[in-house]
Amino acid sequence: MTTKHRTINPRARRAGSRSRARRRNPLLAPRKSLALTIVTATFLVYALLPIAWLLINATKTQPDLLSTFGLSFGSSFALGDNIAATLAYDDGIFLRWLGNTLLYVLAGAGGATLLATLGGYGLAKYRFPGRGAYFAVVLGAIAVPGTALAVPTFLLFSQLGLTNTPWAIIIPSLVSPFGLYLIWAYTVESVPTEVLEAARLDGAGELRTFFSISIRLLTPGIVTVALFAIVATWNNYFLPLIMLSDPQWYPLTIGLNQWNAQAQGVGAEPIFNLVITGSLLTIVPIVAIFLFMQRFWQSGLGAGSVKQ
Repeated sequence: MTTKHRTINPRARRAGSRSRARRRNPLLAPRKSLALTIVTATFLVYALLPIAWLLINATKTQPDLLSTFGLSFGSSFALGDNIAATLAYDDGIFLRWLGNTLLYVLAGAGGATLLATLGGYGLAKYRFPGRGAYFAVVLGAIAVPGTALAVPTFLLFSQLGLTNTPWAIIIPSLVSPFGLYLIWAYTVESVPTEVLEAARLDGAGELRTFFSISIRLLTPGIVTVALFAIVATWNNYFLPLIMLSDPQWYPLTIGLNQWNAQAQGVGAEPIFNLVITGSLLTIVPIVAIFLFMQRFWQSGLGAGSVKQ
């Protein structure tokens, strides 16, 4: 007689053990809190209400914006017409602002992520003179708000002749003390020193060890820093406001604010529908970037790499 053995997945066995333990002990079962549910729902409504307002009003014509309630639809669905008018207004300046914003994000946020990754990894895994002082400077820089440095940065860049150029936005965006600190903290927890030592014993150099092993283990931390840098650069308002005077170099934040001020002027052309539609188009790329990058948000990549 032949006996068939069924292989049980260890993960499924552990899950079944936890389920049986919860049934035996009610204290281990997940508890529901009505108050916590209400608070969470309140924050959800608070976060989604502006987006809903933006979506609804982007479908209205200019007369409908003036005659209807904010969360009610107008007499006609004009989203396509508003998008076309936004992209074509003032010789397509919106597309120019979008290109400028993408440039600042790719160069500024991308460079900030790279420098933060290299600096945080170096502080975490190497010992060198002055390491404690460098780390103290980084922690101190986190506590300084960016607006406090805007005016000194403007004076410095004006003496260098870099104001009203893309460099006035890109170079300050390269500095991310908080990102460097995040990479340092993540490296300490996620990159085992034993793995690096094993790679060195196998003859791998520091660069090969970093790009072949450390980068893969640091992927969730790098993605987190990149998202912080991308959002900060995309929403940057005060620095471009004082650095740029040529509309051809405006990012979307400054350009849409200029349209809004223009629409509120006496005798000005009413273009509030373009301002609202432009705001909607502005958030679409950042949402797409977040949804694309979140798939790299994984944890425990180094679990089991070191034998205990």
